[in-house]
Amino acid sequence: MRHGSKKKKFGRTSKQRDALMRGLAVSLIQNHRITTTKAKAKALRPVVEKLVTRGKSLSLSTTRLLASRLPLVSVHKLLKEISPKFAQRSGGYTRIRTLPLRASDGAEMAIIEFVN
Repeated sequence: MRHGSKKKKFGRTSKQRDALMRGLAVSLIQNHRITTTKAKAKALRPVVEKLVTRGKSLSLSTTRLLASRLPLVSVHKLLKEISPKFAQRSGGYTRIRTLPLRASDGAEMAIIEFVN
């Protein structure tokens, strides 16, 4: 039973889910926009928003924390380009736009991107 559990499992173990979210977050940080399923986009949004909020404070501990969760290239891009854009914003850094259903299996598709 899933009482009190709000996380989507995506048919994966917890380590596989963490790796999936990490990979999607890195892709979003590097490309500023990715196309994925709607469920994965909704699960990715809080992960990325927490990373951006953490990146807004430029301290050594923040850099180390982000480096423990992301590759260094993504950490530098997050700290130098993305987080400073949202310095005056208190949340809502991403938007999810729906797309037509995927032709092969009918999955709901979406684009997740950083707002301007």
